[in-house]
Amino acid sequence: MPTPQSYHSKQEQCVFRALADPTRREILLLLSRQDMTIAQVCTHFDITRAAVKKHLTILGEGELISVLPRGRERVNRLEPQGLKSVSDWLNYFSQFWDQRLSLLQDAVAREQANQGKEEQ
Repeated sequence: MPTPQSYHSKQEQCVFRALADPTRREILLLLSRQDMTIAQVCTHFDITRAAVKKHLTILGEGELISVLPRGRERVNRLEPQGLKSVSDWLNYFSQFWDQRLSLLQDAVAREQANQGKEEQ
């Protein structure tokens, strides 16, 4: 598994940049439920249409969404595979915690065994 230091490609930077903003994360949650036009996304926020469009553009640069032309509308769709690099990055740290928790479990078991011996 790659180490976090190896996550430096332009694409990976775009994904993390896209996820850095809470409004963009909320947009991703909305798109996880259904595809939406810009107008539909706008109804969920108290910001301008231009601001929503900018957020969608950044999400698109991170390849977290795709935009499909449907007649005169442009429909935004979540692209969950775009989150893979983030998932891989977080999984590296999951291994770290799994190792630490395993060591803690072993220490607790040894302590309990020692206490059992002392009580006899």
